[in-house]
Amino acid sequence: MKEKIKHYEKLFWIFIFGCILGYIYETIIVLFQKGYIESRQGLIYGPFSPVYGIGGLIYYRFFKNIKTRNKLSVFLIAMVLGGTTEYICSLLQEEIFGTISWDYSYLPFNINGRTSLLHCTYWGIAGIIYVTSIEPIIEKMDEFLAKKWMHIITICLVVFMIFNIFISVVASIRQRNRIYNIPAKNKFDEFLDEYYPDEFMNKIFANKKNVE
Repeated sequence: MKEKIKHYEKLFWIFIFGCILGYIYETIIVLFQKGYIESRQGLIYGPFSPVYGIGGLIYYRFFKNIKTRNKLSVFLIAMVLGGTTEYICSLLQEEIFGTISWDYSYLPFNINGRTSLLHCTYWGIAGIIYVTSIEPIIEKMDEFLAKKWMHIITICLVVFMIFNIFISVVASIRQRNRIYNIPAKNKFDEFLDEYYPDEFMNKIFANKKNVE
């Protein structure tokens, strides 16, 4: 039982680190593109971009189960894994919230604007970085996560992230309802309207666009 708990804690931290690294990467890219810092948060609270956290988990699970570390093979596999993750996340966001956070329709060799050859290439490069630099660190995490104080921190962060994901989802759904002029149906909707109005949500999710 303890081993299972440690395993899930490890997966959780891989997700967290992936979210943070992705947020940092996106922030730097936007800074170079636009000349200023713009929010690239995927959740309302904190520097987290979940698509990269999910990508990190997929890399971990997949590369843990294959032996090859040939850079070309890793690159091609990571291209497919990352591109598929990006596509599915974009599709789910549109289906659930009626919004998209990226659109690559202007790029050649794109797939419904949800991913592109260029961005799959970025995922491929990320895969090489993962197996050469990040994977060795992950393999050393077990001893660190075994510490009692780290277990307490993990529990606290899990609780926070559950709340963070929940409030991000319901606030986004409520914002979508406001777009269609659906009035608040209960006290919770009124709470969301007051504390998570459109101005606040648009500032947090600055690159989000509504889909007609």
